[in-house]
Amino acid sequence: MLQERELAAFRKQLLAWFRQFQRDLPWRRTRDPYWVWLSEIMLQQTRVAAVIPYYERFLERFPDLHALASAPEEEVLRLWSGLGYYSRARNLHKTAQKIVAEHGGEFPSRLEDVRALPGIGNYTAAAILSIAFEQKHAVLDGNVARVLARLGAVRGDLRESARWQELQKRADVYLERKSPGDWNQAMMELGATLCSPKSPQCLLCPVAQSCGGRTLGIADTLPEKRKRRATVEIRLAAAVFTDEKGRTFLLPPPEERNVEALADHVPALASNLWHFPTIAVNGDPVANLRGHFRKLQIQSRNGSFHFVPADRVRHTVTYREITVEPFRINVKKLPRFKGAEQVSLREITVLPVSNLTRKVARAVLTATPSAR
Repeated sequence: MLQERELAAFRKQLLAWFRQFQRDLPWRRTRDPYWVWLSEIMLQQTRVAAVIPYYERFLERFPDLHALASAPEEEVLRLWSGLGYYSRARNLHKTAQKIVAEHGGEFPSRLEDVRALPGIGNYTAAAILSIAFEQKHAVLDGNVARVLARLGAVRGDLRESARWQELQKRADVYLERKSPGDWNQAMMELGATLCSPKSPQCLLCPVAQSCGGRTLGIADTLPEKRKRRATVEIRLAAAVFTDEKGRTFLLPPPEERNVEALADHVPALASNLWHFPTIAVNGDPVANLRGHFRKLQIQSRNGSFHFVPADRVRHTVTYREITVEPFRINVKKLPRFKGAEQVSLREITVLPVSNLTRKVARAVLTATPSAR
């Protein structure tokens, strides 16, 4: 760790760099805790460029906590549709309702109250309280951990419990207590821009002279790679019924979400949102779909269905590599199914749908006319 004089110079240099070169991001134009909280949740495991349009649309529809709390969950999910990790949206909604019910609609400013909110852990609580309320809490996320690992030449798996706790202690020591909000953002900005996972730009770094990893010539090898979970390959088949008006139908989310679902559990793979009739397959996808239709009691009024294959869809969810074989089935009248909703195939996002479902719809819209 740096000595006190070196630490003071380090803080001064990093804050000066941040205040001059920080990216102009919409959530940095306010200290409103609602706006800060929303940005932190959206940015979890999601790139900044992808978040910005969602963030702006979300705030336009839900400008404050009361608007979010009073909205139906399905509308919240619809505006989130495509951003992924949908438990974040569900927790946002629950949190807004809890704040309205228990805190009079004012975002709490005590650490224990913030930590008690759904979907908020140590990092998010520290980020909100430091940025919105200038409280002295140091954040530790992936970007900050990488910066600290390189500064201290820390080897090993950073997510290992004891090592992560040690990194939190280091973050606490580095914290500029006079400007905790700017400081935390500066550390995150450094990790997101210059001290990136691959090819860190050490020559542009404002604190390179304090970096132990650079001194040892190992900055680009830190942090050491974690062991990845083995990839599971999943094969699905999806049926997209369309009538003469270009309408299709989607099946509803499950009434109960199974947190211990199998790797190929279709509702979970579709983020527990609206989805096309889909099944895990082994062998002939058309035969599997026909069997699935019998279970769903979906029957053709004019003999058998004609399956028009579309290009395969590739999708990744955490450790799962998914391949979907979509089929378009043209009918005069859409089958009736309990709970299903009829929508235009070109406008399925009027309902909350996952990126996987969107990809299937796009593939079917461009399918060639050969049938099976």
